[in-house]
Amino acid sequence: MNILAIDTSTEACSVALQTSKGIDCEFDVCPQQHSQKILGMIDAVLKRNGAHLSDMQLLAYGCGPGSFTGVRIAASTMQGLALGTNLPVAEVSTLATMAQENAERFNVSKSLALIDARMSEVYKGQYTLDATTGGVVLQGEEAVIPPNEVVSTVVNYDHESFVGTGYAAYKDILGLTELPKPLNVEYPNAKYMLALAKQAQLSGKTVSASEIVPTYLRDKVTWKKLPGRE
Repeated sequence: MNILAIDTSTEACSVALQTSKGIDCEFDVCPQQHSQKILGMIDAVLKRNGAHLSDMQLLAYGCGPGSFTGVRIAASTMQGLALGTNLPVAEVSTLATMAQENAERFNVSKSLALIDARMSEVYKGQYTLDATTGGVVLQGEEAVIPPNEVVSTVVNYDHESFVGTGYAAYKDILGLTELPKPLNVEYPNAKYMLALAKQAQLSGKTVSASEIVPTYLRDKVTWKKLPGRE
């Protein structure tokens, strides 16, 4: 199946393409440059593989949670691509994407994903790998909560299960004064949306361009920007 996936939900920006030739992707940590880079990255991946949007059978994007601006960039870009091609769209959780990478690259079957949500909060999601489908499955619900409310959950996971920017941002509150080594996964990567996107299509959970709805998890928006951060 030919799939094009994009993500701009955090400080990272990524594009992934799956065709019969295999999987190709571009990934760059480039805060506040997503709107300038995303279309060029899409074009570069397609050209490198001799592919066109018209060759795709499915589109996918990181629907959040994440940076308000970043999630909107991905959603609007995807809406434009879907309108022009009339292709189905898989809306993939950014928290699930990091857990999927942890499973695929590092063989970690349980992940606790925390993204720094600003305003002294984190976006949280717990995932377990489904060995039958090869995709991760959400346990409970995704939520936005103060980091101190995650402490009792964190102690039930080992370091390899930690993914996302929330750990470094709130390590003291989480009781992780010193992280023993870099996390396996810090940012979502569109490459690891591909398996989840295909699973969404097989389950009949895709949407049309007009139905695209980003996931913010909260109504209020953090307008205060940190240096070098979205």
